Amino acid sequence: MKVVIDTGNYIAARAAMMAKPKVVAAYPITPQTTIVEGIAKYVENDELDAEYICVESEHSAMSACIGAAATGVRTFTATSSHGLLLMHEMLHWAALARLPIVMCNVNRAIGPGWNIWCDENDSIAQRDTGWLQFYCSSNQEVFDTVIQAYKIVENEKVLLPAMINLGGFILSHTSLPVRIPEQKEVDEFLPPYEPKWRLDVNHPITHGNIIFPDDYYKIRYNMQLAQDNSRKIIKEVAREWREKFGTYHGDLVEEYRCDDAELVILAMGAIGAEAKVAVDKIRKNGLKVGLLRIRAFRPFPEEEIIGMAKKCNKLLVIDRNISVGNEGALAGETRACLKDRVEDANVYGFIAGLGGKDVTYIDIEKMCKMVIDGKAGRVEWYGLG
Repeated sequence: MKVVIDTGNYIAARAAMMAKPKVVAAYPITPQTTIVEGIAKYVENDELDAEYICVESEHSAMSACIGAAATGVRTFTATSSHGLLLMHEMLHWAALARLPIVMCNVNRAIGPGWNIWCDENDSIAQRDTGWLQFYCSSNQEVFDTVIQAYKIVENEKVLLPAMINLGGFILSHTSLPVRIPEQKEVDEFLPPYEPKWRLDVNHPITHGNIIFPDDYYKIRYNMQLAQDNSRKIIKEVAREWREKFGTYHGDLVEEYRCDDAELVILAMGAIGAEAKVAVDKIRKNGLKVGLLRIRAFRPFPEEEIIGMAKKCNKLLVIDRNISVGNEGALAGETRACLKDRVEDANVYGFIAGLGGKDVTYIDIEKMCKMVIDGKAGRVEWYGLG
């Protein structure tokens, strides 16, 4: 085990390299570009034995991963913002074809106006494609989650693609210390991929052809079952990683100082890390506040949220996204899963940090004070003006 200080993007590239994909599809977009640049260097230096395909668009990048994964090999790509949106059609294809592709998405705002800073609307817009979605709060979590994701999605009870999200510039271009295990240890944790099905010219099959409604309905149902199955697999893999390598970021969620909390913050990504600092500061003032950091948005951790709401009926949800016409995605889905299940749950939705607007622990403290003082409404746009 060694400690490396590097940016989130280069750490993601290192993790992908150590997972040993056989095909990497690459197309640049700020602030993701250095992930695929980093992998290119590993291929050039013979540290990674992979086909490195420079494609003409993000749509082509996902198409290349789909074609490669369908032949039974491990694949990787990375993108951001408008690049992710251009992939949208093929994201559905990858999930419906049950292909265990792993992709990093560097969260960036959607234009116009043109903005290269952190905003989760790009990945939230893909929440119904069937992909597993993880949101990382540190560079260490980026490294660990990329490798864990392969073990999760390649499990025969899952076989769905996974998207690992990291905040643009907040993590992608910030250097932090990360513990890196030896390659042989990673190989023990993540053995070579053994596909459950594949396209083979010597053993031809028909796949992805026209089907009747009853069969299509079953395909969608089986995808739902796979998402449900992934909850258990995510927990098992996170536990196995902790036992082998010592680092742990939670599984579907991470609980922080929630045992006696009278108010619990729900947040994703880098805001989740900042919320820990806010919790520590607030507790010094005698207020019992905790954090339930949502690590996996798909599958949605409804049991964990319901369990927390039964212990603490005040939930402050911070969204770095907006489902326009409603509210933040995490707040909306939190309300939906609690309806008719926890009678006295109070959910306070805060929209903050859109377009990369900074959200500090001081801001989170102020949000908590608004709730505690009874000054928070159902949905608050924090920091306007």
